[in-house]
Amino acid sequence: MSLAHIARAGQEQQLAWIAGTVHRIVLDAAATEGRLAAVRSTMKGGAASPVHVHEREDETVFVLSGTAVVWAGDRRWELSSGDTAFLPRGLPHTYLFTSDTAELLTVCNPAGMEEFFRAAGWDLADPMPEDWAVDVRSLGGIGAEAGQIVLGPPLRAEDAMPEAYLQRS
Repeated sequence: MSLAHIARAGQEQQLAWIAGTVHRIVLDAAATEGRLAAVRSTMKGGAASPVHVHEREDETVFVLSGTAVVWAGDRRWELSSGDTAFLPRGLPHTYLFTSDTAELLTVCNPAGMEEFFRAAGWDLADPMPEDWAVDVRSLGGIGAEAGQIVLGPPLRAEDAMPEAYLQRS
């Protein structure tokens, strides 16, 4: 029998992430019997992910506030508050936040991506060293274990998705 789960504001696991951003794990595999994960994120301007592919999860990103550029396959969009992006598994994608700050809610189906964030991020329940940062070079190895394949570095706002990455989809 499935059990309901309530996630209380302020009780989420908080993880330091790329460029001083914070991910809050709202729902994980344990809470949803593996069905989905939900992550609420506070992003800083200029924060960008490497170009990557999720092999196992579809990702839906709800922009609650702020602006971003999102690339998915050969498409590029400028998103702002209220916009939503659906990024199906297997499609190369990346993002760049263009406002000073942004708030997101990301839902991944099925769950699993939260384990990647946990492995590469810093649990803010523990004191964080002043010089800590996500080791972007190590994301490839950590990601591969969690079904997240890093294809290359982040893109600049004016860039198009490199053709070499599109050959993968």
